[in-house]
Formats: sequence, structure tokens, C-alpha cells
Amino acid sequence: MTDELAADAARPVPPSPRPRRAVLLSLFTGFAIFAYVLDQLTKLWVTSTMVEGERIPVLPPLLHWYFIRNSGAAFSIGENVTWVFSIIMAAVALAILFQVRRLGSAWWSLALGLLLGGALGNLTDRLFREPSFGMGHVVDFIQLPNFAIFNIADSAVVSAVGIICILTIRGIALDGTRLGNAPKEKPAHD
Repeated sequence: MTDELAADAARPVPPSPRPRRAVLLSLFTGFAIFAYVLDQLTKLWVTSTMVEGERIPVLPPLLHWYFIRNSGAAFSIGENVTWVFSIIMAAVALAILFQVRRLGSAWWSLALGLLLGGALGNLTDRLFREPSFGMGHVVDFIQLPNFAIFNIADSAVVSAVGIICILTIRGIALDGTRLGNAPKEKPAHD
């Protein structure tokens, strides 16, 4: 009997299979919903408890809540073309949904979920906040020293981009395979 146990222990363990598709879609959906709902709830909290322009110290001098409405993109770039950002965010959301069918990695599920949740969070502001449909101003409230004022959706997008950069550098494709590990053909000698 001990010989059997020793033989079992000596056998190599096969690599674990890739996560099942349902698990990956659940991760993607869960992170997208988490980012979106947290973003919208914090914006609801800010708009219902603060006055625009109000600044509240949280961890001075590092962190303040500072309620502003941003008609532009990061660092208030493009304030006069708000409608363009609405179109871009809608296109990004559609592109993400199109790519979900290729998911084969939990990390890519996390990244694309955060990216979709963040894009939809700010798109919701663009579509439904003042001054008008498609040109709404995004609620921003997180202020760090010497940095732009941002929100949870922005944080989700930046986190997603960081994860995507790491995955790309590590050569992990959207389907979970490693890029550059394909066997190379030997050159034919004449």
C-alpha cells in the first residue's frame, strides 16, 4: 500500500485546465457591475451630500473630496466636444462586449470588466446629467495633490489599463495563451 502511495505521489500532476467559460463570464460581469455600481453610488452620495465646489479633507494633505463637474476628458481636455466622448465611450463599451467571446483568462476578465464598468459609469453621466443628453458633465470628487480630480469610473479604467499593460508585457493573450511560445519552424537548408 505504501508503494502505491509513493507511486501516486511521484506521478506528475497535469496542469489545471483553463477556467471554464461560465466562470470567466461571471468574473467579467461581476467586476463590470461592481465598478459601475460603486461609481454611480459614490456619485449619488456626492451630489446629494455636497455642494458643487465644496472641498472636504479626508486624509489631509493627501486626500480630499472635491466636488466638480467635468465636461471634458482627463485634466478637463476637450471641454467643448463632450458629445465626442459620449460616442467614444459607447464605442469602447461595444468593442469590449465584442471581445468578451474570446476570454480565456481570469486576469483579462478582471481587466475588461473594470474597463467596461468604468466606461459605462462615465457614459451614464454623459448621457443623463446636465446640461443635456450626450453632453452631460461627469461628476468628479477624488482629489490628490498635484493631480487631476477623478472618480471611481476613472480609477476602474486606469486600473484596467494597468492590468492590460502587464498582461501584454507578460505575453498573455486575451484567450489566455502565451504569445511567442509557438514552436518555430526550422529554416530549410538548400
